[in-house]
Amino acid sequence: MATYDVHQHLWPETLIEALRARQERPRLRGTTIELPSGDWEADLDAQTLEARLALLDRHEIDVAVISMPPTMELDEELTEAYHEGILEVVAASDGRLVALACDAVRDGFAGTSVAAWDIDGLTALEPLLDELDRRGSLLFVHPGPASVPASAPGWWPAVVDYSTQMQAAYAAWIALYADRWPNLPVVFAILAGGAPIQLERLASRGVESRSVMRPNVYLETASYGERALELALASYGVEQLVFGSDAPVIDPGPTLRSVRSFGQAVADVVCGENMARLLQ
Repeated sequence: MATYDVHQHLWPETLIEALRARQERPRLRGTTIELPSGDWEADLDAQTLEARLALLDRHEIDVAVISMPPTMELDEELTEAYHEGILEVVAASDGRLVALACDAVRDGFAGTSVAAWDIDGLTALEPLLDELDRRGSLLFVHPGPASVPASAPGWWPAVVDYSTQMQAAYAAWIALYADRWPNLPVVFAILAGGAPIQLERLASRGVESRSVMRPNVYLETASYGERALELALASYGVEQLVFGSDAPVIDPGPTLRSVRSFGQAVADVVCGENMARLLQ
């Protein structure tokens, strides 16, 4: 049974070179990525194909699904640099990497990644969703750039803002999209910001819990451990979870060990069967 990681990021060399050549943000200066929302240190050594294959081998992961996170705030020029470069990396990976396009449906990609805050109405996304549905391709919903209070600690964006975005995106999907695209496979990153804990609150407002559990909607596991995963498995069942790590931002090891702690049968489905089915 092949093991998949649905949530990894990799910067192809074409994107790195384009970022270095930029005068305006987003741009790369040395190892500092300068974004409109702030500056961050980047581990460029982790962005090579060789390093990524070594990471997969170290954690016994067979295939990684690569996307460009909307948190990078790329414009059209930089997005095109990612699209061109990542296909070259995928071609050289001997089947170990699969790529998602950014905000578009493109040949050679297994699906599309969009920012969570784009899931707020039908108009903008309708053509993209129709085309993904026609092709049977995957939609991956990922947090977008954070809005951070000036005095907030460094963990605030990932823990508070990203989770809030994902909860809102999941709720918007259930309310606005689910009935129109009942077969489109949709993966929400980071357990949709904690969607399992909201089921009882939804019920308190008259929403029947089972009505929001659509068979085409999946929750991805990045950063979570046994307690959160136990609730997610109890609430949604093993067939609605897929393993993801957010590598290289987060090491795959802890969450992968947590998934495997539920037994080989659960790990086979969450890390293998569900994702293999989505990528068919």
